[in-house]
Amino acid sequence: MKFSDFKLNEDLLESLSYMNFEEATPIQEQAIPVILEGKDLIGCAQTGTGKTAAFVLPVLHRLIKSRKKGHIDSLILCPTRELAIQIEQQIQGLAYFSDLTSYAVYGGGTGPEWEAERRALSEGTDIIIATPGRLLAHIRNEYVKLDQLQFLILDEADRMLDIGFYDDIKKIIGECPPQRQSLMFSATMAPKIRKLAKEILQNPEEVNLAVSKPAEGVTQLVYMAHEEQKQGLARHIIGQHEDFKSIIIFCSTKKKISKLVASLQRKGMNVDGISSDYEQSEREKILLQFKARRTRILVATDVLSRGIDIKDIDLVINYDVPNDAEDYVHRVGRTARAAAKGMAITFINSDDIYKFKRIEQFVERNYEKLNPPEELGKAPEWSDSPIRSRPRGKSRYGNNRKGKGSFKGKSNRGPQKSSKSKGGQGRNSGPKGHSSHSGKKD
Repeated sequence: MKFSDFKLNEDLLESLSYMNFEEATPIQEQAIPVILEGKDLIGCAQTGTGKTAAFVLPVLHRLIKSRKKGHIDSLILCPTRELAIQIEQQIQGLAYFSDLTSYAVYGGGTGPEWEAERRALSEGTDIIIATPGRLLAHIRNEYVKLDQLQFLILDEADRMLDIGFYDDIKKIIGECPPQRQSLMFSATMAPKIRKLAKEILQNPEEVNLAVSKPAEGVTQLVYMAHEEQKQGLARHIIGQHEDFKSIIIFCSTKKKISKLVASLQRKGMNVDGISSDYEQSEREKILLQFKARRTRILVATDVLSRGIDIKDIDLVINYDVPNDAEDYVHRVGRTARAAAKGMAITFINSDDIYKFKRIEQFVERNYEKLNPPEELGKAPEWSDSPIRSRPRGKSRYGNNRKGKGSFKGKSNRGPQKSSKSKGGQGRNSGPKGHSSHSGKKD
């Protein structure tokens, strides 16, 4: 189905044409007509399927006709600053030929950035994209008025609940008018998501395309490796694939990131690390360097596993098995986006066998377990014993967990019109950024 079939506003169609977006993805095909009809919606689809455009396009279409100047017309809540920036960039590209305004509100900024956010919120911006905690901090100062809000969108709702934003979301919704159109998008449909949907949506339509499986284009490999073998195995694999230009390695802790980055740098590899410990400006600089292919290898925590649109990732390495099976899908989803090809490799030590069995059950696949090169020594053995649930509050060794042993650029600009913004789409930098990609951004 082509975007022109939705009978969208001509300004939006012109932007889509310049960006070479022609064919809608399945989530877009099903969600856009529902939103255009003014119905509430709960949408479930995995990363990389085009969720963002699925709600941005129909909301832009309706705002062009019904915007209330000087008020906040639409609010998009999302879990991280990176996703907020990404959504704003896509809005800027799609709204290039309209005069709609948008602004991203997120934490970690300086005084001038707070003041720019305050102006955007108090003077009225058509679309605000915000992380819940930062927006609530502004609301407490009593200059944020959401009483004229027409659209409320929750993106990556499951992730927002996972990191503890439930109470903040409820407080923000309390500031919104009851007569509005509400949309919720999530990669998973856990009971807590159903509960939240029941609280904020009215007679919603449902679109469910979540297959909870990695994309078909991903070659997935699994290595058994003791912890002390992982650095050597990572260097070996990267050395085998000199043609891979863009590589992400996911580690479970910030300490491991530092050690692995140092190890790879000693071998002359072009690598950088990123985690929540980094200052906002530093994180944005590192991400821009990686997106521009000036950094080949990026070592990160799960801050990058969801919501970051980095195209053409050749290889994802799970240095540590993620705790949740869903996070495996999101990590692997960084590669083979938009029907491309990619590779994902996971390292499993003896402590991770239980977690990886849960992943195999989740994706309904048993993976072949490979061994590292002989020079790295003997690998741990895979156990075929069935999964048994453990009592809550106890470790695999049966002891109660206690104390610490238990396992936790933006510019200084004011509100700007999207029609004047350029460079917001990465390589799809508004209409002047010609790209051969389809509209599969997430």
